[in-house]
Amino acid sequence: MRPIVSPLLFATVFLCSSTGAYSQKKGKTDYASEIKVLAEKPIVKKAFQTIVDLDPQTLKQHIMLTQIPAPPFKEQERAAKFAALLKEAGADSVWIDNVGNVIAKRKGKSGKKTVVIEGHLDTVFPEGTDVTVVQKGDTLYAPGIIDDTRALAGIWTILTTLEKNGIETDADVLFCGVVGEEGLGDLRGVKNLLSEHGPGPISSYIAIDGWNISRVTHRGLGSKRYKVLFKGPGGHSFGAFGLANPHAALGRTIHYWDESADAFSRMPGERVTYNVGVIGGGTSVNAIPFESWMEVDMRSESPERLKGMDELLQAAARKALDEENKIKRSGADLTLKIELIGDRPSGMLDSSLPLIQRAKEAVKFLGTEPVLAGGSTNSNIPISLGIPAVTIGSGGKGANEHALNEWWINDKGYLAIQRALLLLLAESGIAK
Repeated sequence: MRPIVSPLLFATVFLCSSTGAYSQKKGKTDYASEIKVLAEKPIVKKAFQTIVDLDPQTLKQHIMLTQIPAPPFKEQERAAKFAALLKEAGADSVWIDNVGNVIAKRKGKSGKKTVVIEGHLDTVFPEGTDVTVVQKGDTLYAPGIIDDTRALAGIWTILTTLEKNGIETDADVLFCGVVGEEGLGDLRGVKNLLSEHGPGPISSYIAIDGWNISRVTHRGLGSKRYKVLFKGPGGHSFGAFGLANPHAALGRTIHYWDESADAFSRMPGERVTYNVGVIGGGTSVNAIPFESWMEVDMRSESPERLKGMDELLQAAARKALDEENKIKRSGADLTLKIELIGDRPSGMLDSSLPLIQRAKEAVKFLGTEPVLAGGSTNSNIPISLGIPAVTIGSGGKGANEHALNEWWINDKGYLAIQRALLLLLAESGIAK
């Protein structure tokens, strides 16, 4: 389901994003000073120390959650455990929504705004993958150890820290574990959060994904994914020779698309990519296949460039279908079905927005130089709707995301949690 946002809701979200949006235009808001003043409040300093003190327990939760499998579309077991952790941590209410998202609400004093902070529950790894965490020296190895289980552990720590220090925010805060971020999950979790089935208007959105503490993602790398399917009667390779061959049509499609897409991708403009990722069909070496299919991916931050690449695929498939049907000697025509199996909208937010400026200054305050970037994350959906959103890293050091030898080192991992807390408090406000 695609998100549905009414014009009234959009206006409400945008206007409530922060009063700093107006003063920024007038040049009156000094976000560096704002973050510094916030971070130096005694209660925030105490919270920072609590995060350091909780580091061993954060790591324990990190490992425990990693070892609960969460393959695509089967996040239920991890969701149940994460919901229980957030409830124990002190959220006012915790529930699992109609698509499987974990939502923990911590009420603010005024509740005039709602800020989301989330990590995604799912991994890319199929059911049956061994997700046991193996430690070698200071390094933890396991599928999903970074992407995105570390974020879930950090969210638990932030909620726990707020409770332990009695920090009351002005805005409502939703601590979430979101389904469907990876692959064919197609961001279904965040789409649901921001649809009519969600918890209501969202003022700003903070996603935690990846480990890089300096990266602030404020641009959505859009993608479209299709399954291209040719079907025919099929038959014996000798006895039925002359039938239209779905494999031949698929091969022509790949050739024509690669040829036109390569030229298009070299043209001036935003970067656009294309890929044939999976191919299938056929039953035997001596049988004309009755079907042939492929799954393809195209990506760009530019909606126009993405649309252009999409049109080239459609044209290539139709051309291949026509040619194969013209040269067949007998039997029925091939049929073609092009099914959209993934749609991540692209978009970009003005970097002067308060949330983005606060995210940058929070990175700087903790001693790292921020890098504004684009990416394909849960933030794509709020960004495409004009809702202030960023994706920030969960900290530590790691590599090999989406690989079986994914690894992570707890190299001052607490810093990223402190940064996320600082950003959250800047957005939600500390109640007076």
